[in-house]
Amino acid sequence: MVESSNNGQIRSIKDPIHDYISISPLMSSIIDTKEFQRLRYIKQLGTSYYVWPGASHNRFEHCLGVGHLARSMAEHLRTNQPELGITARDIDCVQIAGLCHDLGHGPWSHVWDGLFMVAVAPEKRWKHEDGSKMMFRSLLENNTITIPEKDVEFILALIDGEPSQCSPDEKLFLFDIVANKRNGLDVDKFDYIARDSYMIGDHNKFSLARLIKSARVIDNEICYDIKDVNQLHEICYTRFKLHKMIYNHKTAKAIEYMIVDALVLAEPHLKIADRVLIPKKFLYLTDDLMPRIEASEEPELEGARAIFDRVRIRDLYKFVDQRVVQWEKREVFSEYITRERIVDEARRLAAQEGTLDELAELTPDSVIVDHTTMHYGMKEKNPLDFVKFYSKRNPDTCAHAQTGDYSMLMPQIFAEMYLTIFTKHPQYLGPVQAGYRAVLKSMPELPTAKIEPPSTPTRGHSRTSSLTSIQENPFTTVPWDYTPKTPSRNRQSLKRAHDGGSLGSIEDDGRQPKRRA
Repeated sequence: MVESSNNGQIRSIKDPIHDYISISPLMSSIIDTKEFQRLRYIKQLGTSYYVWPGASHNRFEHCLGVGHLARSMAEHLRTNQPELGITARDIDCVQIAGLCHDLGHGPWSHVWDGLFMVAVAPEKRWKHEDGSKMMFRSLLENNTITIPEKDVEFILALIDGEPSQCSPDEKLFLFDIVANKRNGLDVDKFDYIARDSYMIGDHNKFSLARLIKSARVIDNEICYDIKDVNQLHEICYTRFKLHKMIYNHKTAKAIEYMIVDALVLAEPHLKIADRVLIPKKFLYLTDDLMPRIEASEEPELEGARAIFDRVRIRDLYKFVDQRVVQWEKREVFSEYITRERIVDEARRLAAQEGTLDELAELTPDSVIVDHTTMHYGMKEKNPLDFVKFYSKRNPDTCAHAQTGDYSMLMPQIFAEMYLTIFTKHPQYLGPVQAGYRAVLKSMPELPTAKIEPPSTPTRGHSRTSSLTSIQENPFTTVPWDYTPKTPSRNRQSLKRAHDGGSLGSIEDDGRQPKRRA
């Protein structure tokens, strides 16, 4: 492994999560490159920054944290279990994998590969992990950093969490550190859960230092002290909470779809999607894509500029309704609840009232149906069922935790789907909600998943429930002619009042005047 740059000096970086992080000359040679510095311009939480101003951190500091934790865990294992034969080369490779695991993230992080690439180039099946591997090789080539090919393959396999992608003589337990496919508990999650919580002002209740010191290799996998089982559960729960409250907040989601719509409109002119396969072009794909388009003057980008203008003045796509769906029913809901059905039902209801002409411009493209799954890290399964534990009395024997080994206050269900409806045009919020609820009521009858707590006797039959009896959410219900309050419209009304006009055009409850005669 090469040792270069910095004249052999160790650098220290002050981090709000891990305090001082030591950076070796080798790591400095990787960090001080265009490929790595690019991460300074990609928000870790994407559009959540529009809701939580404190969430201004970027992929850059997250990657520093993951590299630091990866090295800390590898060094801990080498110190406490010298029989594992962990070498300095192993530790460097693990740290580099942690440092570089997110090199391939596009603008606004998961918005890029999760929504934009799926919309414009589904055939590419591109993931940010693919971009990370491409950019890592580009980083080495463009900065004359010499790392043996076997080590490069090992690092890339560590990023993917796939031992099959490298030499079979690599230590399998090292793959549990950066991208743990066994149970999802790895230093990537440790850092982003701690960092994201801290940056939004919701400090976590677990100690990363304690968890790393708790780690021990038994039977070729990383296990933890049984005393820390509740800490691990706290991490899994916090992950779910962050996804539910922060990453998938309705306003952040609305802005995600607005950004994607703008980029889709810009794609024929800018050919943005093609850049993901060209390192020199991908290097300049960052969050500043938005201001670059805003500053453009080409008529081909007028549509994209108009959407970005709406984001700036907070004239956002509007939240219509939301429903939590049982994990077992997610596919049925995803297939049945479509924007076409919603618009058809809205038109049918309008026709009954003789107001179909009011929906002349309502099309399926006016509606967004978002299906987002949320879980504790292993989809519908309990992540702790995939973790093995040891005790101080038997430090070389591991087993799964059993009922009674940790808190009985555990959920019976570990995954669910959130079905969220948006409209791109605020004036159609009421009709879209009515159409969506009509579609819900028309769904076929489905069996109810049988969930029994351990202390409840097993039933001799399964229950069924009719989806036609679904109750409407009273907290989101609006009248047909409701138009939500929009800051930009309020400013325009206030300006009219200042110029001698009237504020009577906006009702006291924030609604526009009724459109019906």
